[in-house]
Amino acid sequence: MREANLIGELEKTLLDTGIDTQISALATVLLDRVGELAKEIAARIRAVAPSSHYEVVPAEELEEACRAHLCNALQALSGQAPLDTEAAARVGRRRAQENVPLPSVMTAYRVGVKSFWEAVVAEALRTSLVGSDQLVAAASAIWELQDAITEGMVSGYHDAASQRLLAGERERSALVEALLEGRSMDVDAVWSAAEVLGVPRNGPFTVVAAEVPGIGRQALPEVAAILSRRDIRSGWRLRPDLELGIVYLRTSRDLDDLARVLRQHAQLRVGVSPTYDDLCRTGDALRFAKVAMRGGDAESGAVTFFDDSPLAVASAGAPGVMARVASNVLGPIEALPAGERDVLLDTLEAWSACGGSAEEAAKRLYVHPNTVRMRLRRIAEHTGRSVSDPRGITELSLALCAVRQTPNHSSSEPAGSTGSTEPADG
Repeated sequence: MREANLIGELEKTLLDTGIDTQISALATVLLDRVGELAKEIAARIRAVAPSSHYEVVPAEELEEACRAHLCNALQALSGQAPLDTEAAARVGRRRAQENVPLPSVMTAYRVGVKSFWEAVVAEALRTSLVGSDQLVAAASAIWELQDAITEGMVSGYHDAASQRLLAGERERSALVEALLEGRSMDVDAVWSAAEVLGVPRNGPFTVVAAEVPGIGRQALPEVAAILSRRDIRSGWRLRPDLELGIVYLRTSRDLDDLARVLRQHAQLRVGVSPTYDDLCRTGDALRFAKVAMRGGDAESGAVTFFDDSPLAVASAGAPGVMARVASNVLGPIEALPAGERDVLLDTLEAWSACGGSAEEAAKRLYVHPNTVRMRLRRIAEHTGRSVSDPRGITELSLALCAVRQTPNHSSSEPAGSTGSTEPADG
């Protein structure tokens, strides 16, 4: 739309100034010199544009692009053909495919426009086809024409850049999927995957598995860009139920940075595998990451590292078995009214998290230490497992992990309150 408006403004300006005939004659003369002018402009672009960017453009191709733009502009000015912005868009797409940065392309266009204007002025003075006053009046129309050509180039550049980005993301996603599925890949395929992902073949790596909030929705939006800003390379794949990532840990600090990013952005459970060195073992790492993810609290955005959470991992590793264990150990408590059940389970969880200290658990729960001790006695009475017996503690802890890992299990009342009457200090 913008390009069409510019073309319309150009035609209107030429007609309003009454100099279309003079400009047409001048443009016709310059068309006879288009080959010479194209060589001159291409040489100027080569001299000004950074060689590290434009050296990828063959000399013949650059000269031909200059020729095409000159013919396009001069034919429009002479009335021989309408302005064709698609020609400029093709050049823009080509430069994007050649990885020439857009600022470098814009620099080349500025050089070209300046050279074109100088050629127009020089020819007008040499031939006297257009007087100074008429040339000044026509200048705005000529610049509008150049704006239309430049906008066409930029539009084509952005289209090609977007297509390349999309194609690159699809390729990255497909390679991540192949690695995660543990497909048999030969050495060359693994090296190619590493190259596309921007990582070495040898790690250490880790796999991240994150629950998604809904089908097709990301669990960790923009996580690749966030990690990239921390100089951490990664590749991600979105599945219907999970968002999965392969993360390259260049330094020991990267794992800590990854943990901070995940904890800051996690919406639901996230699991992180043990580190591994060979990309071919990514499928095994994914299984560990999934187990770690299931080991987190189903009602929170918990980030669980496989190596740091043996109890949670052990519970999540055999969900069917642990469901039976949880039923056998905590079944009597699960059968209590919701308020009483949640208070006892929250107390057991806080006491365990505080290293078996009733005093520290009381601070976390905002109750008296004797209240914690009384609740622990009630747990022992209901389950037959004592919190002073190592075996009893182990069974209670495993069963509690299994309960917390079950979706839709949430406390209905604050941990400091109960559904029944109990003394504040036992």
